[in-house]
Amino acid sequence: MSDNAHTSPAVATHPALQHHFDDMEQQREASSLGMWVFLMTEVMFFGGLFLGYLVYRTSYPGAFAAGSMTLNVTLGAINTAVLIGSSFTMAMAVWSAQMGKRGLLMMFLVLTMVLGTAFLGIKAVEYHEKWETHHVPGKYFQFHEKVPGTDVPADPRNAQIFFFLYFGMTGMHALHMIIGMGIMTYLLITAYQGKYGPDYHTPVENGGLYWHFVDIVWIFLFPLLYLIAHRGGH
Repeated sequence: MSDNAHTSPAVATHPALQHHFDDMEQQREASSLGMWVFLMTEVMFFGGLFLGYLVYRTSYPGAFAAGSMTLNVTLGAINTAVLIGSSFTMAMAVWSAQMGKRGLLMMFLVLTMVLGTAFLGIKAVEYHEKWETHHVPGKYFQFHEKVPGTDVPADPRNAQIFFFLYFGMTGMHALHMIIGMGIMTYLLITAYQGKYGPDYHTPVENGGLYWHFVDIVWIFLFPLLYLIAHRGGH
């Protein structure tokens, strides 16, 4: 008697079933575990950036507050709303794949990509503004702002640390967004080919996990970078 004697032929012969798995459920569990392990490494990566940020913010609170005041809170808030919306469309894409609704799946994947593109476009506008005002760390960096609530000029050297972290953290987040857009493109192509349905939708679920993680990172970045000097006037 074969090892798969108790597995239904329809499941055992599914075209998406890899040869080293006994059945689709085992494959799904292994794939999900792999994605969660990967996301844990991403948590450690961004955790290091957040730790560095907290150390320097504690050391130079005035310069960080002055740097934060130059950021466009309105654009940051719009981008926050855009990513929250993209999380919703991604969740609906996963649901559509689970229900076998190919048309809806493709529509929600496209909407997710549109919102992701909008986020990156707004971020590009912010980066351009920082370039124009010479707030990009480096040889031509300039900073003449005062510490909020005082007449004391912020130390440009310490302010440059803030902008180094700002570009480093938001830049790495944007890179992850671009990777996410590539994942969405792959899912859209394979969804068009009809590869997903109630019996196989693991790639869409894993793509959703990645997208939600990137969105959650921004939920932390927005207040840490944009709202430092907007708490009680300090």
